[in-house]
Amino acid sequence: MKISICIATYNGEKFISEQIDSILKQIKEHDEIIVSDDGSTDKTLEIVGNFNDNRIKIIHNQGKKGYTPNFQNALKQADGDIIFISDQDDVWLPGKYDVVIENLKNYDLVVTNSKVTDEVLNVTNESFFSIYNSGTGLIKNIICCTYYGCCMAFNRKILNYAMPFPKNTEVSVDLWLGLVGEAVGKVKFIEQPFLLYRRTGSNVTQLGSLMSRSKRPLHMKIYKRLLMLFSILNLTIKYRLGLKKHHQLTKNS
Repeated sequence: MKISICIATYNGEKFISEQIDSILKQIKEHDEIIVSDDGSTDKTLEIVGNFNDNRIKIIHNQGKKGYTPNFQNALKQADGDIIFISDQDDVWLPGKYDVVIENLKNYDLVVTNSKVTDEVLNVTNESFFSIYNSGTGLIKNIICCTYYGCCMAFNRKILNYAMPFPKNTEVSVDLWLGLVGEAVGKVKFIEQPFLLYRRTGSNVTQLGSLMSRSKRPLHMKIYKRLLMLFSILNLTIKYRLGLKKHHQLTKNS
């Protein structure tokens, strides 16, 4: 079984080395780290290349720029049976790899808790889940997303159903993958933290309040949630119709 870890980078020279080092210490020889770069102008790619590890594959995002398109570019290149998503500035805690792989024997997508830290990795909150009341639920997460890509891993089934991603840019890759997991598979939130979730600059002030997570107009927030609801309901209907057809064919064979 091959594992892919997908990282989207852009001018991440300050922290990328710590993140990749923490991942390389846990993955196996046949696994891969897909680094999709969005046109960094600093030393990000030089630092990644200096690891000189054949498990690291650097690709360049040739399409639309931005966080979500860049992650989609990485996911398209992943060959693994299981896929992790990782940000460029966090740090994996020991045991993350093994615990996630073990849980994915019984679930299709898992989300691990994390410890929130400041820029130099001083822990400011022992549980990210406790801040946002993280957990499953289609409507719950459409209203207030508790799926964060840096904490997620899933099997190939989820990725196959999730792609192609909705064309509307209002649909974020993190939430879409989480909702697909709920619609077509089994999801588990793991309470034990396996990540140092680094907060820097103005992001720190956004973490403590659900209302401050977005300053967008109310009508745009409602529009985004309706789009997400429509997209996931459409996928759910297609999935269930496909299952029904499969059962009928199996019964008649």
